[in-house]
Amino acid sequence: MTAPYSITHPDKPIPPRIPLVFDSPHSGTHYPDDFHYACKFEDLQKAEDKYVDELFACAPEYGAALLLANFPRSYIDVNRRADDIDPVILAESWPFGNINPSSRSDAGIGLIRRLVRPGIPVYDQPLSVEDIAHRIEKYYRPYHAALEKLIQDAHYNFGQVWHVNCHSMPGASARPKQPVGLIGRLPREADFVLGDRDGTSCDLDFTHAMRDFLKGLGYTVTINDPFKGVELVHRYSAPSRGLHSLQIEINKSLYMNENTNKKTSDFENLRLDIESLVAFCADYVQSNLMDVAAD
Repeated sequence: MTAPYSITHPDKPIPPRIPLVFDSPHSGTHYPDDFHYACKFEDLQKAEDKYVDELFACAPEYGAALLLANFPRSYIDVNRRADDIDPVILAESWPFGNINPSSRSDAGIGLIRRLVRPGIPVYDQPLSVEDIAHRIEKYYRPYHAALEKLIQDAHYNFGQVWHVNCHSMPGASARPKQPVGLIGRLPREADFVLGDRDGTSCDLDFTHAMRDFLKGLGYTVTINDPFKGVELVHRYSAPSRGLHSLQIEINKSLYMNENTNKKTSDFENLRLDIESLVAFCADYVQSNLMDVAAD
């Protein structure tokens, strides 16, 4: 079995390690042998946050840690609660306490994805409890444990930590509910969406600083519209204690052809802009660390 995740730490003393953590939970491309899907593999690939791991690969060069899932989100989605299980996908009763399916499970995109896209099931038969429990134990929990350790270790050593949860979004999903502009009669797509769960997962100053930086590069940026952040920014954040988590969604059309899943000629320009963003985040963290002083 391929390791469920990979972690890259800064490997040089300069720049120094800082309490900044990036993670990409949906860019994994290793499909486990026991993933007995019945849909087209190409459809599963379109569910990936394709190339997000490459876009943020520079993070350790700026003193940050980078955590990457190696498995695909269509196998198990670590950005969901562990009990967000769709009862329709179960072949038998769930024996490990209650399940609590959310609206995402109702839409077929809960912990275990039921639909690869609307109207197209991932599987041709229900899954056993053993199948799902295996995925939780061998993939979901190790990823969460790794992210929690990165965040808690940084917080222990610095008293503060900034976590950036990295995703990509289809262009068709990137239209905000409150239009930032129109293209013809359609709302203009956002290039980036920042999610801080309505200000509850991250200090607003960091959210606004990142928004303003991206706007300065010429991008259209919205906050919490249409994506606010889900489990990974909710579970480990506590801004009042210096634990800040911010989700970033990147419009796939900025760097790839969504029909072919191939990079476009714009990929390298975006990668350089993302590197500038990572450098900006590192500078922000370094300038906002509190001095440890005795009372």
